[in-house]
This record gives sequence, C-alpha cells and structure tokens, in this order.
Amino acid sequence: MAALEPWALALLILASILIGLYLIYRILLLIAPSLYSSMISSNSISVDNFVGGPPSPSSALKCWVLNRFNVGGRQAKKQPGDSYSLKVSDSDKLPGMKITCRDENGDGIASSSSLPPVIVGTIRMGFGHHRIAYAAASWGLNAGNDNDNEKRRETWFHDFLNIDSEEAQMIKDTDKLYSRGSRLASELGGPVEKFWGSLTKSGDEDSLRVTYQFSEHMIPLINNLDKNSPIIATHSMVACAAVAAGFKNVINLVIDNHAQWFVVVPGALNLVQGPSNYHSFLKMGVPEDFLALAGHWIPRDLVEGIPDTCAWRIQRRKDGKPLRIIIPVGGAGAQRKFIVEMVGAFAGLVKEGKVQLFLNAGDHEHMKEAFLEALNGNGMEYDTVTDMEGVMDFKKRMVTEEPAKNVTLFTYTEYFTAVATTDILCNVADVLACKPSELAFYPIPKLMIRRVGDHEAYSALRASELGDGTLEVREVPLAVRYVELFLSTNLLEVMNTSIVNNNKIGLYDGCKNAVRIALERAKK
Repeated sequence: MAALEPWALALLILASILIGLYLIYRILLLIAPSLYSSMISSNSISVDNFVGGPPSPSSALKCWVLNRFNVGGRQAKKQPGDSYSLKVSDSDKLPGMKITCRDENGDGIASSSSLPPVIVGTIRMGFGHHRIAYAAASWGLNAGNDNDNEKRRETWFHDFLNIDSEEAQMIKDTDKLYSRGSRLASELGGPVEKFWGSLTKSGDEDSLRVTYQFSEHMIPLINNLDKNSPIIATHSMVACAAVAAGFKNVINLVIDNHAQWFVVVPGALNLVQGPSNYHSFLKMGVPEDFLALAGHWIPRDLVEGIPDTCAWRIQRRKDGKPLRIIIPVGGAGAQRKFIVEMVGAFAGLVKEGKVQLFLNAGDHEHMKEAFLEALNGNGMEYDTVTDMEGVMDFKKRMVTEEPAKNVTLFTYTEYFTAVATTDILCNVADVLACKPSELAFYPIPKLMIRRVGDHEAYSALRASELGDGTLEVREVPLAVRYVELFLSTNLLEVMNTSIVNNNKIGLYDGCKNAVRIALERAKK
C-alpha cells in the first residue's frame, strides 16, 4: 500500500479523532438520563415537575456536567445534624434588625419572641441582592406587630456569605467568575459583550435545574433556623435552599424584568415587580399558584418620602438650582470605561455650576482610582466622603444647602456603606444615572446608562414606560444630551409627577407587600 501524503494522513487522524469524540458523545447521551436520575434521586422537590417534564438526554448531560463543575464530587449534606450553629446580634446598620452569623461556640440560636422571626435571606453577590434584602428588612421591622411583646416577630438578616464555611466559599468562587465576566464584557465590548449578553438572558429550564441542584448543597447554611419562620429571599439560591431544607413559607423576590427559569423557585411563592414579567412567566409555564405580582423592591424611607421629595426636586428645577446626579458603581465593578468617559463629558457643565456629581465608587479601589484620574484629568474640584457618618451628615446638609464642591466622591473600604450610600442620597438628588439593574425600579428620575448583560435592557424599558426613567443610553454623547434636556425642559417635572402618580397606586410597594404576604401565610 502506498504511503499517504502528509496532508492526507493529517486529515485521516483528524477524522478519526472527530469520529471518536462523536461516538463518546453518543454513548454519554445514552447514559445521561441515568446519570441525571442518580443526581436528583435525593432531591427534596422535583424541578422537572415544576418546569413541565424531564430533560432531554442532551439537557440531562448538560445539567450533570455543570453540576459536577459546580460541586465536584461533593454530596449534599441534608441531615438535621448537617448544619452550622448560628447566633444573632443587633445590627449596627439598621436599628431593630438582627444579623445572623456562625457561632463557633455552638451555643445555638433563639429568638427573644415567642413567634419565629421573619427571615430576610440573601447572598452578597454584587450589590443588587443585598440592596433588595435591606429594602425588605426595612419593611419587616415591626410589620404586623402589636403592643403585645409575645406576638412580636423579630426580623433576621441572613446572608449566606456571613457564615464562614465550605458552602459559602463555593458561592464566592462562582461569584468571582460572574463578576470577571461582567467586567470583561463591559471593558471589551463588541463580540465579547454580545456573547456575555446572550448568556445573561438565556436562563432556560436547565439553568433552574442546575441552580436548584447547587442549592441542595447550601442546606447547611439554613438548616439550623426555625422551619416555621417565614423567609423572604432576595436570591433564588436562598429560596431554593430554604425549600429544600423544608421551610413551607418561602417568598422569592424575583429580580430584573426579564422572565427566566433560574430566577423562579419551585415550592416558593415567586413575587415579581411588573405585569409584563408576570404574564411572561405564566406563558413560560410557571404554575399560577407559585406566582404573584407585588410591585417594586424599594426601601421604606424612599417610598414614604416620595411626595415631599418629588415636590422638592420640582421646586429645585423651578429655582434654577444645579442638577444633582448620583452615579453609582455596581457590586461587580463593571462599567468603568463608560462611566469614566461620561464623567469627563460632564466636566464643562460641572465647571459652569449647572451640574453637581455624587460619585459612589463603592468599595472598589479600581473605580476610586478611575474616578480620581477622570476628575484630575478634567480639572474638576471635588470633596471626598469615606464613612457612614460622613454620608449621613452630607445628606442632612443637602436638604437645605449646596455642596462646597460640585463633585463629591464617595469611597469606602466597608461593604454596607458602599451599598447604602446610593439609597441614602436618592432623596437629596435630582437624577440617578445607573445601569438598568435593581436601581431601574427606584422612585427617582433615572438616566439609564449602558447595561451589563442583555437581561437588563428590559428593566430600562420598564422605567421608561412608567415615566420615571429614560430608555437605555448606550453612548456618552446621548447621556450628555439627556442632561441638557433635564436642565432646559420640564422633563424632570414630568418624571417626578409620574413617580407621585405611580406611588398612589402602590407601584413601589413590592417589599411592603412581600412582608404582608409572608405574615398572612404564617397565620394559616
């Protein structure tokens, strides 16, 4: 037999490899259903029943592979003894609230009330889930309580990452990958941003299967709490873990305005912020009994301050006062390039005294440095606030005074203050310039800037249709144009009037309704 030409030999080898891989894939597809069945055999509830049926062989293989990637060969710890001893302490951030954490002494956990506490469960992944959790907790304090101390319920803030453990580290490792992807997509743009965007809006049934399977491993983080406690979860993984652990009164606050399977939870009541999301979930097949429309996830002080704050903003515009713009950075620290360019583009208006900037760099050192470079490079003078005492004092003064400098940079080393600053400043600012994240639902006129993930586009659309925000602004010159419109037209008055009218129909009462529903279910 004649020897093959090198190129022909290479093609033959490549073809053999491809055929071999295909045969391996076909064999894996044959055994995938059994691998999947073995993986879910000890699950507390059936995700397949919730989503309408079992997965196809290819989906079963995908779920099994992704679960192995997430948890390796670990077995979920689900026995009563598989839990961490917890303790509660008074919050120094929100008076009246209790914070849970791991108790190394193993003394156990107890409520000072005869009734199980209202638990607000979250995961400190980015700022959004934590922000919503504090909003829910603000309504939970004293909600449904009367003067009889025996009938009072405490509110406990339960953050999975506040429990030092193997499970918490697993979550942190997963979050690092997501944060890195968000930053790369934001910085690189183009095809990378497009690919990342498609990933963030492709949460099909398999994504819920994988999320729930991962959550089964999180049971030890919640297993030591009273199973009779109503739980309001601001992360679907917390709600999944609570359901898997045997809690019967689980409320899941659904994020964003784009319906995806992995943000809803079987066995929980899933509350959504808007009607389009509600009917989208119904169309997807989420059972009606597990779904309800609640309203936006907003802190109590912002909701109760709407009438006075909106009137104050309108009067500022009539008086020709400078336009105050809050520009926060998200928990993943993405958006650096866009925000820095935008700050630079506002320099002329800032120097003219027409615009004041409140820049919240959060606890991100790289954003602090980026803001400083933009400010110094454009010759903008600024003051700096670095702690909670400083931001509270700043807020108090801004009600009746103007800042000494037209730019104030807020930068911290402490996480809570980084998250809370934006909420604190909303009632003394005219505009919130933010990506269409959880802040897109806030009762303040919003300049919706470039998204991080395609799923966020629908939240900007929600704000625009409600009249309290713009459509997504993806280019800096358009952001400048909107600021000019805020300064020269009645657009801000129209937005504030929309907020007042929206508030009259309870549109911003989502967290208030979540607490009410949780307490009503607890009485049954």
